[in-house]
This record gives sequence, structure tokens and C-alpha cells, in this order.
Amino acid sequence: MKSSSKQNDFLKLYEPNHDRFERFCRARVYGRMEYGDLMNESLLIAFEKFHTLKSEKSFLSFLIGISIRVLSNDNRKSKEFTTSNQESLNHFVDHSQETDTDADIHFLYLNIGLLSEDQKNCILMFEIAGFNIKENAVIQNTTESNVKQRLKRGRQKLSELMNFESSFK
Repeated sequence: MKSSSKQNDFLKLYEPNHDRFERFCRARVYGRMEYGDLMNESLLIAFEKFHTLKSEKSFLSFLIGISIRVLSNDNRKSKEFTTSNQESLNHFVDHSQETDTDADIHFLYLNIGLLSEDQKNCILMFEIAGFNIKENAVIQNTTESNVKQRLKRGRQKLSELMNFESSFK
């Protein structure tokens, strides 16, 4: 396969998925790194491994799976960030949001960051990226029942955290 043909095929699949992938990356890395860095690294790996894609329908799952592994590897390499490190989280400012709900979005993403990795990934893939439960289960290599449980527990924990935050406003 010529590289220009490979590039065209890759872009043909990527362009309709760009917005969903960007939303997932923005929410997943909130406060920890630039989402563009995650997107770029994930896209580079996806392009290199494009020949392993089995189905065009699973392209977005392919990208998200890669981005989750990139983050996991990054976490292993640098143990500097912990979800209990509120001081560093409170200094992050997302300048791309210019709505009246900046504070709510900020606290939502901060609190999503406090969830377990499985709950965080489930909620972001379901609520932000728009994957259904079955797709979520395939990407996370688990059962649909586990995905439902992670969503339930994650939402419950997120609700508790958000209610705690709102009591200080």
C-alpha cells in the first residue's frame, strides 16, 4: 500500500470521527496534560498500526483504545500526578471554554478525574464519546454487565462528589 493511499484511507475514516475523539481526549486528560498531545500521539500510533484495523466500523474504538493505552503508559512513566493532588488540579485553566457553565464543567472534569480508571473510561466513552454499552464493553475488554455496573457506580460517585462541591458554592 502506498503511503499516500494509506494516508487518504486513514483520513477518510478519521474525519467523521474527529469531534467524538477530540471530546473524549479533552475529558479524559482534563488537568493532566494537553488533550492535543494525547490526540497527536494516539493518531501517530494509529497511523503506524492502521494495517491491523480489522473493520472500518471499529475505527473510533481503535483510536480510543490506543489513547487509553497511551495514557496508561504515561501514568506508569510519571508517577508525579495523583488524583489526590488537588493543588495541581486547582491551578489548571481550560481557556477553550467560554460559556457561563465554565465552573460547572471545570468541577465536573475535576471530579471525573477522581473516579477509578475503569469508571472514568466507562463514563467518558458512554457520555462524552457516545459509545453504547456493547461498544464500551468491547473497548474495555469486559462484559456488558461490568460496563453497566461501572456506569452506575461512577455516576453515583460523581453525583456525591458534585453535591459535595456544590455545598461550598
